[in-house]
Amino acid sequence: MESIDSLTIAERSLPPDIIPEGDSCSLGPSSEDTSFHLIDGKEYLKITSAEQFIKRLKCEKSDRVKVVSIFGNTGDGKSFTLNHTFFEGRTVFQTSCKQDSCTLGVWAAFDPLHSVICLDTEGLLGATNHENQRTRLLLKVLAVSDIVIYRTRSNRLHRDLYTFLGSASRAYTLHFQSALQRAGQRVEFGGSPSALGPAVIIFHETQHTDTLPSNNSESAEDILRRHFVQMKLEIEAFSSLRYIGTKTISPPTCFSELRKAIVLELKNTTVRSARQPQVVYHTLKVLNDKFSGEIENSASVLFPDQYFTCPIKCLSCEQRCEISMGHVTENLDHSCSSRCKYQHQYENCTYICKTCHTNGQEVIVIPKLTSSSDTSWFGLAKFAWSGYVIECPNCGEIYRSRQFWYGNKNPEDSAVRTEIKHVWPGSKMALVASQNAAQKVLDGVTYISEAVVNVGSPPTRLISSWVADQIAPKYWRPNHEIKHCHACRTVFAVNASKHHCRSCGEGFCENCSSKTTSVPDRGWHSPVRVCDACFKQVSANSNLDVLDDIDDTEVRVRKYGEVVVNTISTVASVLEYPRDLIKSSARPTYWVPDHEVSHCCCCEVVFGPQEMLHHCRDCGRGVCAKCSPGRRPVLRRGWDNPVRVCDQCLKQD
Repeated sequence: MESIDSLTIAERSLPPDIIPEGDSCSLGPSSEDTSFHLIDGKEYLKITSAEQFIKRLKCEKSDRVKVVSIFGNTGDGKSFTLNHTFFEGRTVFQTSCKQDSCTLGVWAAFDPLHSVICLDTEGLLGATNHENQRTRLLLKVLAVSDIVIYRTRSNRLHRDLYTFLGSASRAYTLHFQSALQRAGQRVEFGGSPSALGPAVIIFHETQHTDTLPSNNSESAEDILRRHFVQMKLEIEAFSSLRYIGTKTISPPTCFSELRKAIVLELKNTTVRSARQPQVVYHTLKVLNDKFSGEIENSASVLFPDQYFTCPIKCLSCEQRCEISMGHVTENLDHSCSSRCKYQHQYENCTYICKTCHTNGQEVIVIPKLTSSSDTSWFGLAKFAWSGYVIECPNCGEIYRSRQFWYGNKNPEDSAVRTEIKHVWPGSKMALVASQNAAQKVLDGVTYISEAVVNVGSPPTRLISSWVADQIAPKYWRPNHEIKHCHACRTVFAVNASKHHCRSCGEGFCENCSSKTTSVPDRGWHSPVRVCDACFKQVSANSNLDVLDDIDDTEVRVRKYGEVVVNTISTVASVLEYPRDLIKSSARPTYWVPDHEVSHCCCCEVVFGPQEMLHHCRDCGRGVCAKCSPGRRPVLRRGWDNPVRVCDQCLKQD
């Protein structure tokens, strides 16, 4: 093969890529040596047979050829580069100084000197109505090529170079590789081609900036691969990657290094061998027939809606809010035009009165325990007999779940229509599944029992304290003298529990007397409650010998009393489990179960013997008494009368 390393005299006298003013705009091709239109802009193959393809190339059927294609942005001189690289500057591929591109689709020409089929392609970023089809066409040409030249004249490498090559590599691996292997198994293809894709040569011409540097520590190709990795793009499908950079301060462009790189790749047969021209045509035809058809041309938007719309997504369908950012500060609710899907955990189904909807109104109705006109106890009795009720503010009572002895219809069949609503974080919506009849009954019984307990608690507490003082040892401080904890000085509430240290006899709170140990010098030989200070003192003196003849008469009565109290407490704890089971089954579905609540949702205080657990009737989370003093109706949950609501829900309202 003849070398083309040196620049020819004809090339030095050729005009630059951008034609100076006054020169001819059209560098017209000669009649005897021109390219021909292989595929048009709509992916139609203009050559109908392999014989016609060979005839237009002006080559022999037995020739062994390789395919070299060129890609790049429109106006970067792709045709000019092919003319000067393979045809000594002759205008085999047409060039033009006009704004409209003269290369639409794919054009082909044959270089007999190097047995190369040159394919000139339509430029990227050009104005077209078929951008997606053009991109697919370029990928089909890339798949059939042995060498790919990416031509760019940008002073710095743009992102579109990395995006095109990375996307082409991925498409080749996922789609074209298997298609080429299946096509190569046919007899007329001469065997299966290599699994690796073409060799890529990036020809980068600059004018005011330096090209990519290359040294012993890092080559220009290493820099390119690092950029591909940073952009999360892959180029594993290509057999090799080569960078050719040239800085053109004044025309003409020097193509000598590009020629050398192409000649080396043409001689390299370790990955791809030369093929007959009819094999090239059949391969291109198979790919063009397989990957064809109309593609929806989605217009690229420079500023998509995601830049400016609210980032909140629906919890149920994960669709994004379509209103502009900051609408919450303007008291505008989230909104999305797409339909949502129902999820049981969110219960995002609402009832709309069917009659009002027919009349052009959208009135949301909620199943309730009792009618708004019934009293509480009469409503409960009516609920036990006739079931729950659905009321419309315009139509009145529109549904009873057990109105008849048999044959009762579902509310969706007769009175309401369902609508699936979006569930936005922090928003509140009317729910149909918040049935709380059993909980209302428990709340009523609990209210009465708590009232009785609160009335009888102070006298009972005084009597129990007096009895405890009568059986207490002499060294214990009487209960009526204990106003605060002896250690932390916390003032005891009226109903707070006071604990005596069995060692010193002072009164302490639960936290300051949580440890247990034996106090033999006081007559307590088994572990009993002591304060923290005495626990340390007793532990320090544990090695000392203690007399066995200590008289425990003083604490004997107290011991007997504790045995009786512990027995009663054990029976009470056994009865506690059925009560908790009833309460758990009666709670509404949106309530957080007791065993999953460890602290208050507002102040995060830990629940325990001194801090009772309550549920907010609005959000269903666990809350302490201090953070839920407010009472108000929660209509969307079916609570018509004022009920317990946490401070956070009150602030949201």
